[in-house]
Amino acid sequence: MSKVAVIGAGSWGTALSIVLADNGCEVAIYARRQEQVDEINHQHTNHRYLPDITLPANIVAYPSYRQVLEGAQYVLIALPTAAIRTALREMVKELDHCPLLIHSSKGLEPDTYKRVSEMIAEEVPESKRRGIVVLSGPSHAEEVSRRSPTTVVVAAPELKQAEEVQDLFINQHFRVYTNTDMLGVEIGGALKNIIALGAGLSDGLGYGDNAKAALMTRGLTEIARLGVQMGAHPLTFAGLAGVGDLIVTCTSRHSRNWRCGYAIGQGKPLNEVLQSMGMVVEGVRTTKAAYQIAQNKKVEMPITKELYHVLFEGKSPRQAVDDLMRRGRTHEMESRFFDDFNRYF
Repeated sequence: MSKVAVIGAGSWGTALSIVLADNGCEVAIYARRQEQVDEINHQHTNHRYLPDITLPANIVAYPSYRQVLEGAQYVLIALPTAAIRTALREMVKELDHCPLLIHSSKGLEPDTYKRVSEMIAEEVPESKRRGIVVLSGPSHAEEVSRRSPTTVVVAAPELKQAEEVQDLFINQHFRVYTNTDMLGVEIGGALKNIIALGAGLSDGLGYGDNAKAALMTRGLTEIARLGVQMGAHPLTFAGLAGVGDLIVTCTSRHSRNWRCGYAIGQGKPLNEVLQSMGMVVEGVRTTKAAYQIAQNKKVEMPITKELYHVLFEGKSPRQAVDDLMRRGRTHEMESRFFDDFNRYF
């Protein structure tokens, strides 16, 4: 029986713990609050994050990293990106062996432009990790916890490690594909949150399906444009971590990013929206990081740029949409992008 340490007892960490527990793993989940530890262990629920879901008995919560990590062959990191460095620095103090690290976080670090795998590599010495794997794709925690059919992708530079994690998670409800383009998978998973904010904002303004379809399509172009410039494989963005995750995040009311954008589109200020939601909205932080990267690398990302102005500079959402619609004429098929695409074939 494999032991998996899960760092993060929010909705996503708990949902993935259910998948692992269903597969017969011993799951030790780290929770900071003692009352949450007690609830998981005695009531087998995590009501704040996944109401009305009963957790398998082989999910056990602990309030200390030492207890969670002891004997774990795998460590799953399911935290908001803003919390990852602090958690890793605490975790590594208690790590006395070399597990395979898996992360399921979707975001970028502002100012450093780091992907989550890069943050992990910086904070966890090679002597304390066997490798780093990312899990991403269209997967709302609420549906995963109810064992609704879900398909995701795991990526690592070494296919063998991706396949190892594939075997760890795959079951009749949770199908897992593999990929070796970890950079592309992480970029797709992070940047789709920006476009989901925009989709929610458009819905909040009452602009309808035509506008949202255009936003999603051109948003995917922006994601691929930046991703390919950074070294990702173009076809990754046509897969689960690209268009798949984009669809589910832009069209579902389970999406925190969509809900946040919707409230802003209805005229609510960002700080009020974030406070009322009570959970991290990764797209806000990622918008800042992607805007900075695009400026630095001189990559055109008009949707991201306008969202940055709305979120951080107080621009009117309606004015931002008007400015997008009034941009100069351009061609849908971008020669520079297809030059990059053709390098692979």
